Amino acid sequence: MKQINPSDLPNPELLKLLQGGVAPRPIALASTVDGEGRPNLSPFSFYNLFGINPTTLIFSPARRGRDNTTKHTFENLKEVPEVVINAVTYSMVQQISLSSTEYGKGVNEFEKAGFTALESAKVKPFRVKESPLQFECKVREIIETSGKPGSGNLVICEIVHIHLDENIFDETGTIDPDKIDLVGRMGANYYVRASGNAKFVVPKPLTTLGIGVDALPDSIRLSPYLSGNDLGQLGNQEQLPGSDEIKKLKEQDNLRKLASDTKALHTYAKSLIAAGDVYRALTVLMIPELK
Repeated sequence: MKQINPSDLPNPELLKLLQGGVAPRPIALASTVDGEGRPNLSPFSFYNLFGINPTTLIFSPARRGRDNTTKHTFENLKEVPEVVINAVTYSMVQQISLSSTEYGKGVNEFEKAGFTALESAKVKPFRVKESPLQFECKVREIIETSGKPGSGNLVICEIVHIHLDENIFDETGTIDPDKIDLVGRMGANYYVRASGNAKFVVPKPLTTLGIGVDALPDSIRLSPYLSGNDLGQLGNQEQLPGSDEIKKLKEQDNLRKLASDTKALHTYAKSLIAAGDVYRALTVLMIPELK
């Protein structure tokens, strides 16, 4: 593998590498005001959720790498430590890109990007009407990591009020990823749409104790036909199938024929895993182990 010492790379190259490798990243469309009440709007992909008690959102309006200057968002937060973080959806992604333009201080990015400014309930900065999820926040702390070009300024926020479009919920009251249709930031000029075929389900092993990949027979664990994802799902099963289960399955005509063909058997099991029938797949894979 290629090896790199971060200190050996110029800032632009290091940034390009990190943004491509740490992705996708959620995007905060941050609305602030300066001491005179003039609005500013800018997107930041150095952003995430860090806790719920108290609610903690963190984003970073980093210093510019080329000349070490700071962004208007950062300067505004020093004057008025409040911000509205608006979720970014696919329907508004081109507008948020436009709002990232480095307009002069005092220029209203709401107007430049064609967004509608709404008054907030508890903070001075405006909300973006076009966003279906808006977090009104108070800034608890700003941590300047070094003051050098390209360095981060961690803005630690506490949510004090939330606005949500009722149309983004499913029937259980959970935010539906297809309905909210968020986008994430990748490296270079790439984005990702976090809905449709881009999303998938991975069951979390919180209430069950999986046997682990190490508990699988070597014929399965070392299979050249099963991927790491396949093995992860097999290892998340709570137990290995019993001999009676394996015998019953082996009696099926199609499996009797496959039992002596490792590639065919493992390929069939792989299709069962893809269909969500993981325990049956494990049982199929255990047929050659039956004595």
